[in-house]
Amino acid sequence: MKVLLPPDLERRIAETVKSGRYASASEVVQESLRLLFEAEEGPRSRLDRLRQAIDHGIAQLDRGDAVPGDSVLAEITERLDRRRGA
Repeated sequence: MKVLLPPDLERRIAETVKSGRYASASEVVQESLRLLFEAEEGPRSRLDRLRQAIDHGIAQLDRGDAVPGDSVLAEITERLDRRRGA
């Protein structure tokens, strides 16, 4: 699929990629569309998905499928450092 964008949107997408938040213009557009579709579904659908995710997480904890908090924080820190180029 090919999509033509006005120059101002192309510039903003390029700036967003350059900021390091996304690896490519395609990622920016995909995230934008995901947010658009999510907004169109309305807050009720988002709340239902959040509740499902919470229920899923609780079930995992009940089964003993947990990851130690320090491991999670270390991974998050590592990912942030990579994004920042540290």
